[in-house]
Amino acid sequence: MPAPINTFKKALAEGDTLFGCWMSIAESYTAEIMGNAGFDWLLIDGEHSPNDIRSIRDQMMALKDSDSHPVVRLTVGETWMIKQILDVGAQTVLVPMVETAEQARELVRACRYPPEGTRGVGYAVGRVSGFGQIENYGPTANDQICLLVQVESKTGLDNLDDILAVDGVDGVFIGPADLSASLGFLGQNMHPDMQATILGALKKISDSGKAAGILTTDEGMIEKSLEAGARFVAVAMDIALLLNNAKAAAAKWKGKKA
Repeated sequence: MPAPINTFKKALAEGDTLFGCWMSIAESYTAEIMGNAGFDWLLIDGEHSPNDIRSIRDQMMALKDSDSHPVVRLTVGETWMIKQILDVGAQTVLVPMVETAEQARELVRACRYPPEGTRGVGYAVGRVSGFGQIENYGPTANDQICLLVQVESKTGLDNLDDILAVDGVDGVFIGPADLSASLGFLGQNMHPDMQATILGALKKISDSGKAAGILTTDEGMIEKSLEAGARFVAVAMDIALLLNNAKAAAAKWKGKKA
């Protein structure tokens, strides 16, 4: 029995556009709820949320029967972190702050078993192989791992062409907040200069044949990103959904007090 088909990777390879939601609450109970909302993919954030390997594992367990594919963002692109994330069952990883082609190539190698890569061979005792029940997992795993890299700095933007040329990188995600800060527009993602830069980068990624990704909750920017070629687009965030709806409900009824 081979490694399970990565439906997210397959859909991107077939040219589909996938809509997702950022999950920062870091709880399996919430993940299970979000898994029933209808998103194509859900991002479990290990960079800016209070997640660790166990909470990430628990959220993937909660999403096991969901049609929403879990994408895990690492804290940083360390080989040992990638090894742990893959062993607990992640098939798609997003690595922040990728700035060079050399860094991207090392990430590709970290996602693959030898001789193509450096991923440690411990799947016989891991959740990823059903604890050894997927007997042919190792020889078939490499093809089902989807590597997404995040370009979100001036250096990364300057090296975008070289990063796009790296075989094994399935998609490139533009991080609007960090990229804006790096270019001198901290907190100004919607500045016209930043909009032009972000959309230009998305088009370049799309034109290269790689999948382009972005996170934005602005409807106008979502539409423009899709026009520029973005194909994995996070259109919501769990914290914002909870907070904004809670505030709206509170404001509506507090205004009716006698």
